[in-house]
Amino acid sequence: MPDSRTLTPGSGPAPYDALLLLSFGGPEAPEDVVPFLENVTRGRGIPKERLAEVGKHYFLFGGVSPINEQNRELLAALRKDFADHGLDLPVYWGNRNWAPYLTDTLRELAADGHRRVLVLATSAYAGYSGCRQYRENLADALAALEAEGVTGLGVDKLRHFYNHPGFVEPMVDATLAALEGLPAAARDGAHLAFTTHSIPDAMADGSGAPDDPARGEPGGAYVAQHLEVARLVAEAVAERTGVTGRPWQLVYQSRSGAPHVPWLEPDICDHLEGLKEAGAPAAVVVPIGFVSDHMEVKYDLDTEAAAKAAELDLPVTRAATVGADPRFTAAVRELVLERAAAERGERPERCALGALGPSHDVCAVACCPNPRAPRPAAAER
Repeated sequence: MPDSRTLTPGSGPAPYDALLLLSFGGPEAPEDVVPFLENVTRGRGIPKERLAEVGKHYFLFGGVSPINEQNRELLAALRKDFADHGLDLPVYWGNRNWAPYLTDTLRELAADGHRRVLVLATSAYAGYSGCRQYRENLADALAALEAEGVTGLGVDKLRHFYNHPGFVEPMVDATLAALEGLPAAARDGAHLAFTTHSIPDAMADGSGAPDDPARGEPGGAYVAQHLEVARLVAEAVAERTGVTGRPWQLVYQSRSGAPHVPWLEPDICDHLEGLKEAGAPAAVVVPIGFVSDHMEVKYDLDTEAAAKAAELDLPVTRAATVGADPRFTAAVRELVLERAAAERGERPERCALGALGPSHDVCAVACCPNPRAPRPAAAER
């Protein structure tokens, strides 16, 4: 992909005329917490008293989730990267569950004259909550705008970027930095615990397209893609440190839902207990499932898992997430240009590390089914 300040002819973003950064959203004041959680759990009939209990970790941080500020940083970084490389493509930002709301942002895009919009969802992997639910929300927002008389707005979603070097390489460097934060005597023997959000087993087994080669043991695309990233990071760390055979495992966090429903395991805290019992000298927690240090990282890892490590007297450090790393913003630019070229009928180079190859551009209708009931979703065929 072009990396100069001026794009070569035919290498621009056409037919797209805007990029939408689409994220989960989060509260920005104590009074926002319960209304935010009502948005997240809409239709489930959860009482406000229960939501206040669920939201207690937000109150530990003053009722403010870090995710919106991190999105502002990424938004600014993307705009700067695009400008520095001659990519004339405005970047907007909308959230699924808090201001700026997705529907409002799409309304703004349409009012500004945009009609072909690419969407960057802040989730790197296949899965219902990480892909299809975003596309369902897009469909809902487009339907709401159509009811207002706003028509002609089309959206496409960028492919899953879990194995793009611009996502993987910053995690390698972050893991190396976290290793350096351990006591020197424990460093070479430290285990790597790669973490991501737990989801129900059935949702994991249903993730990805029905004919996706990533499906199969030990799970569907969600698990397979995370295992691939963990392997890529672990192998790069071994090469850079000269320590071969370092143990690593994919583990999970942030479980919610009914206790009788099976979810992906082991939980990170249970895993740390197992490491202590096995005599591991230390561990590095690597949150490969998350783009930025939002609440699931700050609370579930930096608070709960850190407390568990202290209780066990197990030295543990946590690697940083990708955030607004320049390599990631460059990767987004490359993905935009790649998708635009494909839409123009060209055959662009598709950058991906590892064995699974680049993901599909357009999701199949049967991808990552809604666990409750079928719903319309945008950007599929």
